[in-house]
Amino acid sequence: MNEQQAAEPPVRVQDGRLVWRGGGETLVVEPWGRDSVRVRARVMGDVEDTDWALLPPAQDATDVAVEVRPDGATLVNGAVRVELTCSAWFHEPVGYEVQRCDVAFYDADGRLLLRELGRGGSLDLRARHFRPRLGGDDHTLTASFESDPDEKLYGMGQYQQHVLDLKGCTLELAHRNSQASVPFVLSSAGYGFLWHNPAVGRATFGRNRTEWYAESTRQLDYWVTAGDTPARISRAYADATGHAPMMPERGLGFWQCKLRYARQSELLEVAREHRRRGLPLDVIVADFFHWPRMGDYRFEDEFWPDPGAMVAELQELGVELMVSVWPQVSLESENYAHLRRENLLVRAERGLDVQMSFQGPSAFLDVTNPEARAWLWETCRRNYAEHGVRTFWLDEAEPEYGVYDFDAYRYHLGPALQVGNMYPQLFARAFFDGQQADGEIEVVNLARCAWAGSQRYGALVWSGDISSTFEDMARQVTAGIHMGVAGIPWFTTDIGGFHHGDVRDPAFRELLVRWFQLGAFSPVMRLHGDRLPYEDVVADDGTPRLRSGGPNELWSFGEEVYEVLARYVHLRERMRPYLREVMREAHTDGQPVMRGLFHEFPRDAHAWGVDDQFLLGPDVLVAPVLEQGARQRDVYLPAGARWTDAATGQVHDGGTSVRAAAPLDVVPVFLRDGALPGLVGFITGTTT
Repeated sequence: MNEQQAAEPPVRVQDGRLVWRGGGETLVVEPWGRDSVRVRARVMGDVEDTDWALLPPAQDATDVAVEVRPDGATLVNGAVRVELTCSAWFHEPVGYEVQRCDVAFYDADGRLLLRELGRGGSLDLRARHFRPRLGGDDHTLTASFESDPDEKLYGMGQYQQHVLDLKGCTLELAHRNSQASVPFVLSSAGYGFLWHNPAVGRATFGRNRTEWYAESTRQLDYWVTAGDTPARISRAYADATGHAPMMPERGLGFWQCKLRYARQSELLEVAREHRRRGLPLDVIVADFFHWPRMGDYRFEDEFWPDPGAMVAELQELGVELMVSVWPQVSLESENYAHLRRENLLVRAERGLDVQMSFQGPSAFLDVTNPEARAWLWETCRRNYAEHGVRTFWLDEAEPEYGVYDFDAYRYHLGPALQVGNMYPQLFARAFFDGQQADGEIEVVNLARCAWAGSQRYGALVWSGDISSTFEDMARQVTAGIHMGVAGIPWFTTDIGGFHHGDVRDPAFRELLVRWFQLGAFSPVMRLHGDRLPYEDVVADDGTPRLRSGGPNELWSFGEEVYEVLARYVHLRERMRPYLREVMREAHTDGQPVMRGLFHEFPRDAHAWGVDDQFLLGPDVLVAPVLEQGARQRDVYLPAGARWTDAATGQVHDGGTSVRAAAPLDVVPVFLRDGALPGLVGFITGTTT
């Protein structure tokens, strides 16, 4: 090594970025939005400018300072400071010099937030462990970080577990029916971390280390932000990955759905009955198999003879129609041959090219291909939007393979192992881009899955095909909190659960009432489910169609239940002005709609552990009844506010637990510092 080489610092500054090279690896650290940085690394090549979820940053250069030292470099961007520490030594076990660069993150006060796993002396550990996949230019990748054993972790999307603090969990980074992997985590230690990688993998949040693993990837890519409150972290994350649009007015009220309205006349009669009874209704749904064949993307004429007239009548009633769209294309579809010929379908890497066989063999539309997205919207515009439909139900958005063998499929963007988690984001984008191009400015589409960035495409995510049990209802409370932390503010569930609810069963009726109360205070209130007893559907020529579930309207469960449900639908309507402002805050400031108590009260240590309550916006604390037969429950009221019991009007100081009465028609709700006085007594029906 000559003197000039010896004098060169190991880290260079290039266009405001810190760049280190050594051992065949290139590492890049750069400011990426307020109080935030992006870290990328690649083996034997320059880092790639992938835009899976991150948007180009609006960077204020005055907040950024860079210092290069002989042993590394420092980058300060607002509230976050990144330290790169470099070393090189003759490594006797291998017989040559090796290089290393370690990365650590600090807040504005110099407190350590997060750092990569150290070498561990003779352990010779690697924080960024690329392992080649032979025959390709990709790697398996494990990124390891030292772990704060006392931190609490939230976010990561939706997993069917009633676990609030994710510390100690291992989570699959992959989508399944009722699982949405959104790889952003918020730490009580004061940072947010986005694993900016759509590969199938896993995240492990151990006491001794945190590990992110990708089964197939071309580079390391993650984003870190520092913030002294969850609200500040949420704001920075929304700026980085996109804000949700303003929720349209139709998203604030009640949505009616069942599996499935088989005919136009049946659906219209339900909407008419809502109006006859004076029941608020914003959206009604034409669920799946309103089409001749999956992938036809149009109404079957016999059962839906005049869609334009149907939509027109609904609009006169003040109701919007939502139409189900699946990304599956049946081998018998009128569109299958064209799509296969144009390479617009997902491809099986081996064996038969059949990816799902529900109601016959089918393949998935490859929405990672922009041509496929354009074709999908053009077809849906012609067959739905031109009839006046502007709200779509993007089902099967994971996508739901018959067998989740992710290594068996390939997309336009690459192997499913490498890019598969992008699918639901791009499915939502197909409709958002198409609708906006056609002049629609109020986009909200229901989707069964999401990834980072889905929120900016108007995705209202629901929790999938869950069972009709109190255990599953409890899981939706934590799922909604985690989805909000993960940047998906629009969340909903099938009120009553999806599977096996029998409308004749008193136990199910109790569950439905409790879930309906939860739904009334959810970001979007939507009744759905595959109810028993089933109903057969037959065409005029005697040929069968997919069956329908049993009745699922407010009046389907007996008069006593109806009176309770009707009251909560009217309660939802009374909350519309408040909901509108909460949705505006989600849009403008990136704040969750459904919030853990810790979001508003981070200085209350107890609030970080409450897993069976939530806040709807800043001011409404909801304590749903999550146990069969319960007629009271304990409620924790966070310190830092006074809380009014919406049922009784009694005022309590925060920082205490109270035992709230919860007869079947009452859900415990508490209002912060005198907010929403119009709700007091309405829950019990003592005021109007």
